[in-house]
Amino acid sequence: MQRVSVVGASGSGKSTLASLIAERCDMAAIELDELYHQPEWEPTPTPEFRARVSQALDQPRWVVAGNYSVVLDLVHGAADTIVWLDLSRSRSTARVVRRSVRRVVRREELWNGNRETISNLVSRDPEKNIIRWAWSSHARVRERYEGFASGKFWAHADVRRLRSPGEVERFVAEISR
Repeated sequence: MQRVSVVGASGSGKSTLASLIAERCDMAAIELDELYHQPEWEPTPTPEFRARVSQALDQPRWVVAGNYSVVLDLVHGAADTIVWLDLSRSRSTARVVRRSVRRVVRREELWNGNRETISNLVSRDPEKNIIRWAWSSHARVRERYEGFASGKFWAHADVRRLRSPGEVERFVAEISR
């Protein structure tokens, strides 16, 4: 396990698990959200985003958290291990609710000065409201990764599909040995 991609629906725990893997296995932690979101939530243009990701991957040992389709070929193609956090829609969405409310209340900075706002949490637009996004995108994310797992795209990697917090805990215990 030298190059790890951690994927899953919003709220599944990608960033948390990737940080833990990076710490326990002495790897560089790469957060795709941090490379993508510029100040004021401005998206990084695709060519620049791909260049940033490519540069971040230019090291022998890394773990990446994120699902951005425009860089899946770079990340998944280079990964020797793919950890798919496939938790239920209700569990993932509940985690997003708790996390987002905490971030709003504490005014936590995420990446490049960005913060979640109360107006986003009450927006009807899934592009602005991470809670609506988590709920509405969950099935689509699962379908994508089921296709990858059963096809050739992930055939080169050791794929770990973790479907519960208990399976995640057992995986963490395994890598800690």
